Amino acid sequence: MIVFRYLTREVLISTAAVSGILLMIIVSGRFIKYLGNAAAGKLDPDLLAQMLLFRLPGFLELILPLGLFLGILLSFGRLYLESEMVVLRACGFSQRRLVLYALGPALLVAVLVGLLSTWVSPLGARMIDRAYESQQGVSEFDTLLPGRFQPLPGGNRVSYTEGQGNSQGSLENLFISDSTGNGRPVVVLAEQGYRYDSDNRNRYLVLRNGVRYEGIPGQADYRRIDYGEYGVRLPASSETRDDDNPESYSTLRLLSDARPEAKAQLHWRLSLPVLALVVALIAVPMSRTNPRQGRFAKLIPSILLYLAYLTLLGAARTRVEDAQAPVALIWLVHGAFLLLAANLVFAEHFWERLFARLPSLPGRKRTG
Repeated sequence: MIVFRYLTREVLISTAAVSGILLMIIVSGRFIKYLGNAAAGKLDPDLLAQMLLFRLPGFLELILPLGLFLGILLSFGRLYLESEMVVLRACGFSQRRLVLYALGPALLVAVLVGLLSTWVSPLGARMIDRAYESQQGVSEFDTLLPGRFQPLPGGNRVSYTEGQGNSQGSLENLFISDSTGNGRPVVVLAEQGYRYDSDNRNRYLVLRNGVRYEGIPGQADYRRIDYGEYGVRLPASSETRDDDNPESYSTLRLLSDARPEAKAQLHWRLSLPVLALVVALIAVPMSRTNPRQGRFAKLIPSILLYLAYLTLLGAARTRVEDAQAPVALIWLVHGAFLLLAANLVFAEHFWERLFARLPSLPGRKRTG
């Protein structure tokens, strides 16, 4: 029991560290994407934090199996490198017993991944859909930020406003640079502006007390129009979502949906906990390292094996979604890698001789 607690602690600490680093990388990349959409007027800046929060379960359900895989590789690999595994082997710990011990933290991670994939992630997807539904009613007028030139959807349009007006929803000292259908530049200046919705499809930015210039700079054939009131049509936000998105369906709803995309989504959710268990079985024999080979001798082959597993699983899901294959294809991929894991566990001496023939890696220790 003492050895089990020790190995479990080492695996969970490594898994948490690796998963935390991977989560920060993915969240940073997605935040940059959302920030770019907000700067371009495609997304309300107030929704940035909500979007990232609702996306976290979807990130974690894919990160945790990889974190567990790398956590077992790093923690067990360190024990081999520091000869602690030699002591355990001398005390009668076989590789099969190590696999059983590794299944402890693997079951914990698998249960967590199962909760994320079947309950928390669909809930987050539904919240994202609702946020996008509210975003569809937002025009470029609502995303204008005072004091900065802002490119907006609808062509080459660039807008600027000095600040908020006295009345709610109005702007002061507006500048709009656009172009006509034949490519002639247009510049519109106005003292005030506000949004007017004629119906659900047509929205206008109504400008007051300004001037409109149309023409090519450097040429004399330009037009100037002074106006008391002028309307500029606003395109709706370009951020749209599919109203019928199986990712936001509850798991119970997917059980009664016979469409291929719903079946693929259901079995994908159920397969993620299985992924965590299978990669744990693969990681234990792959973590066995000869100190003369270096600590990272098997790290790159192991990562490539994991990527192949995930890629094949994603390809099987795509084929099921397109109705080109039955859902059994997803479980066939799991079965193939489960057989590989069993082969690595029960035929360890064969693989030991194979990996002993690996070429030297940078940083590999040499003797003699």
